Amino acid sequence: MTTSPLRAGIIGCGTISGIYLKNAPRFNDYSIVACADLNPASAQARAAEYGITAMSVAELLASPDIDIVINLTIPAAHAEVAFQAVAAGKHVYNEKPLTISLADGRALVDAAAAKGVRVGGAPDTFLGAGIQTCRKLIDDGWIGTPVAASAFMLCPGHESWHPNPDFYYQIGGGPMFDMGPYYLTALITLLGGVQRVSGTTRMTRPTRTITSQPKYGQTINVEVPTHVVGVLDFASGPIATLVTSFDVHFHHMPNIEIYGSHGSILVPDPNTFGGPVKVRRVGDSEWREMPLTHGYADNSRGVGVADIAYAVRNNLPHRASGELALHVLELMHAIHDAASHQHHIEPQYACDRPEPLPMGLLPGSIG
Repeated sequence: MTTSPLRAGIIGCGTISGIYLKNAPRFNDYSIVACADLNPASAQARAAEYGITAMSVAELLASPDIDIVINLTIPAAHAEVAFQAVAAGKHVYNEKPLTISLADGRALVDAAAAKGVRVGGAPDTFLGAGIQTCRKLIDDGWIGTPVAASAFMLCPGHESWHPNPDFYYQIGGGPMFDMGPYYLTALITLLGGVQRVSGTTRMTRPTRTITSQPKYGQTINVEVPTHVVGVLDFASGPIATLVTSFDVHFHHMPNIEIYGSHGSILVPDPNTFGGPVKVRRVGDSEWREMPLTHGYADNSRGVGVADIAYAVRNNLPHRASGELALHVLELMHAIHDAASHQHHIEPQYACDRPEPLPMGLLPGSIG
């Protein structure tokens, strides 16, 4: 058991680093003390903004004052940075996805176990009030036995607003690898691990034209499917359909619905932490919004880092685990591979449902 909060260092000082730095002081089990980036000016700007130390990547990885690395690099660099952190004897929390290749994900989890350090990964939105409330409703039997689920992430793509949308259409991108981790992590939290996968995909347009600044008018060559549909058979029995798309301009579909033997739950956007959560049971004339049973209803990115830090300090398993992130990674690959090979795929790397957060936690606490 460790008495002091863990000292964290961020590698990758892009846009997403801001919310991690802003939120860190609210959590009891870690503090961010340093940051690094391949662009030293980016690290220096973040360090000045938040009163922390700017380092080179090598300096941060070698520093004895860093216990955990928060890896916010681009997806293509997740594996390299995480392996370096583990080799340096540091815990590491990766932004999603855990890695791009499944082999790297498995090797990372194994390397961390051999080194005696923790590895975990985003998203941590499943620890928010919305998904945790849905988990409690299911566990308490509000909809009876879960039977099935539907999930939809539908949009026209990111080239109209993102300043650098190219990587969304390159290997490691696409709607499933971009947004699938939020949906799959939520579904696993609610229903458990997946034992069989099938899928189908299409690439609707071979190129995309950027209409955002500063690359307005540039053309992107699309390398990945842009409409991806997966069917997931959960080990606990339910069957779920997950549709992710960069090809849909308008729709009126839910984020996630869970269907049970006695009713249904409307699950909030898994890319957020709060509600609303709605339930309709057999005999009800309409949907009703349920009060949130847990905290972290606002943007609480970083709670996954707190989860690892609390677990390290108290010698407990952590919820935002490498095993969970690896299962999600394998499912995303399996959906694409099932489409390519036209057969079912049974995942090799199973995981259990992460434990729910306790109710009544004090602000900044995980347990």
